[in-house]
Amino acid sequence: MLAAAVMLGACDTLDTITKPATAASTPGGSTVTATAAAVPEPPAPPAALTDGIALYNRGSYSAAIKRFTNTPEIWSADIATQTEALKYMAFSYCVTSRKKLCRQQFDKALKLDPGFDLTAGEKGHPLWGPVFNQAKKAAATTAKK
Repeated sequence: MLAAAVMLGACDTLDTITKPATAASTPGGSTVTATAAAVPEPPAPPAALTDGIALYNRGSYSAAIKRFTNTPEIWSADIATQTEALKYMAFSYCVTSRKKLCRQQFDKALKLDPGFDLTAGEKGHPLWGPVFNQAKKAAATTAKK
């Protein structure tokens, strides 16, 4: 811990974050202002999304579906948040043998974001992998028309 503090103490980059803009002269005599660009933090996902995923991870699939479905803050959030909720709803429906509802969630996610995809591990899942592949093919066919 002490070594990390000593190493960080020698870093000049820490100072650039808190320093205001400074002006510097160029060889031609003009002045250039440099500003430390602060990278904005991505917004935290709605608590309901985090709660729903936690319920899913504990095996409470019906409770997860209810949490996602009954929370307006998810459906008014950005597309990434909505597709994440739809993905976990689809997973929950598939593991509870409700493939039609599983497919509907994947269809909604692909409609919101045509580039929506699952990870390689998720695609290979025996329950929802085939359902997702069908939804993806149907979305691609619809997009070509």
